[in-house]
Amino acid sequence: MELKVMEVMQPSAFKKAWEAACSSEGSVLVVPKNKNYLLKPITFQGPCKSGITVQIYGTVQASADRSAYSSDIAHWILFENVQNLVVQGGGVINGNGKTWWENSCKVNDELPCKEAPTALTFYNCKNLVVKNLKIQNAQQIHVSFENCVGVQASGLTIIAPGNSPNTDGIHVAGTQNIQISNSVIGTGDDCISIASGSQKVQVTGVTCGPGHGISIGSLGSGDTESHISDVTVSDATLSGTTKGVRIKTWQGGSGIASNIKFQNIVMHNVDNPIIIDQKYCDQAKPCKSQSSTVLVQNVLYQNIKGTSSSNEAIQLNCSDDFPCEGIVLQDINIQVGGGKAAKAVCNNARVTQKGDVSPNCMEA
Repeated sequence: MELKVMEVMQPSAFKKAWEAACSSEGSVLVVPKNKNYLLKPITFQGPCKSGITVQIYGTVQASADRSAYSSDIAHWILFENVQNLVVQGGGVINGNGKTWWENSCKVNDELPCKEAPTALTFYNCKNLVVKNLKIQNAQQIHVSFENCVGVQASGLTIIAPGNSPNTDGIHVAGTQNIQISNSVIGTGDDCISIASGSQKVQVTGVTCGPGHGISIGSLGSGDTESHISDVTVSDATLSGTTKGVRIKTWQGGSGIASNIKFQNIVMHNVDNPIIIDQKYCDQAKPCKSQSSTVLVQNVLYQNIKGTSSSNEAIQLNCSDDFPCEGIVLQDINIQVGGGKAAKAVCNNARVTQKGDVSPNCMEA
């Protein structure tokens, strides 16, 4: 049996190495193979003199000491204002999130709801490549791309227990021109969540499950304005997830989610495979009814096949005052397990159906 010794890496030493690399031309920062480092919260700050590569061959594990995050509870590893950055290497980033999950209000409703760190955050980065890494057991979100431009994320394996709270696999917010490909994600929340301000998002070749599926939103919480456009999710496989492909907006918000495509997707025993929910409410007390909402327009669901674990395979629950427009269902074949016919519930949605569509909105 191999005995792995955990070495404590001081953030000051890691930062010193980063600063030296950041101030040099074409530097490479290496986490060696067969090494296991325990690391407290750290920020890698740019801009740098030129492009920089971080090679993670070994394992980096978060400190379980929650007090270590007293100065910034939202982040464990943060890359900020860095251009032409590559993070790769086949190693492991372990958020060591168990103590955070145990203290979550979603696990114990007697506890107050508090923020928890995102394991790996890229903020305001440009021309970014993140590939061939295993990110596991995040305190909350595993990987977050925020206000970035030009991102390629591929070959990622992101895993956490299916009952771990708020552990989204990949979160995209305010980010443009991002490609997420050929990755395996199974967590306790959305495999991928795409939030306001994101444009030109391509997701392809992703395997998702367990988790809450692939989501756009939630949008418009707290009566805010949200905008998302030009999102394509294709060639994905979802297995055993509690939701499939979903658009979720709060009542009271404003803005628009448009030009969205879900194509060539296989569902295996997925609860509610296709969802638009313009009355999303993720809070303890019921949300009040409001007329304003984030508009949902021009959404294509094409070549989606497989099985649903619920009778309602399609749920389009759109706003009474601002119906969903330009919704296209094309070549859909989703059955309940055992070959039984599934149902479609389509409220306030202006739907066009093409090819063979089952279940069928027109029969709802």
